[in-house]
Amino acid sequence: MTDFGGTLFDLAGKTAIVTGASRGIGEAIARRMAQHGANVMVASRNLETCQEVADSINQAEGREAAAAASCNISHREHLEALVEATNKAFGPVDILVNNAAVNPAYGPSKDATEDQIDKIFNCNIKATHFLSHLCLPQMVEQGGGAIVIISSISAFLGSTGIGMYGVSKAADLAIARNLAVEYGPKNVRINCIAPGIVKTYFAEALWKDPKIEKAVTESIPMRRFGVPDEIAGAAVFLASDAAQWMNGQHITIDGGTVITSGSI
Repeated sequence: MTDFGGTLFDLAGKTAIVTGASRGIGEAIARRMAQHGANVMVASRNLETCQEVADSINQAEGREAAAAASCNISHREHLEALVEATNKAFGPVDILVNNAAVNPAYGPSKDATEDQIDKIFNCNIKATHFLSHLCLPQMVEQGGGAIVIISSISAFLGSTGIGMYGVSKAADLAIARNLAVEYGPKNVRINCIAPGIVKTYFAEALWKDPKIEKAVTESIPMRRFGVPDEIAGAAVFLASDAAQWMNGQHITIDGGTVITSGSI
């Protein structure tokens, strides 16, 4: 048995970047990673909101466990600045959580405009690719690291409403597999989490109306949507020594949605 020199889920001394961390799943992941000892850069477009989250984390943990950075992931220069700010605040990056994503197109895929498709692909695919490659050299130099990409069950299911988003989330799985092959020999692990419908602002169109929520949850074996903190534990696992031999894989957390014959 490999001796990791600590508890399996200990992230003490690790530096983590979490994008889209001002609320929802990203915020929950940032809080739980800090709780397990990591120093976390809370990143999103709104600096003020990120700072509020970082301040709350620091107060809860009783240490300077978090810092805040504004980052529009569709801009390469913002991604570069994010990594630089993280290095300045905490040192080299050990953990990257690519969580931020967009979906400006709702309805049949034929109605998605070129601008909408470009925005989806720029934020959900290209940003994940570029930010990962900004952090990977630091992980390699340190002898290892972990990247967690937040995909979606829409990667596995067809949809009449969010088809192009699903295409981008399927690409996340491919990015993880390719990077796992390329960087596994360097002890860097890249994995995905595929959440089902979680009660966040991002997915509120699916749960804010009680009638829609009731109709959709009737097809979910657990008969409810998830909450952000139910995704955070998997991110801590994938970033920690507990997942040292897990690479290029995905964890589906959806209350059983994809084991039914439904769609989203």
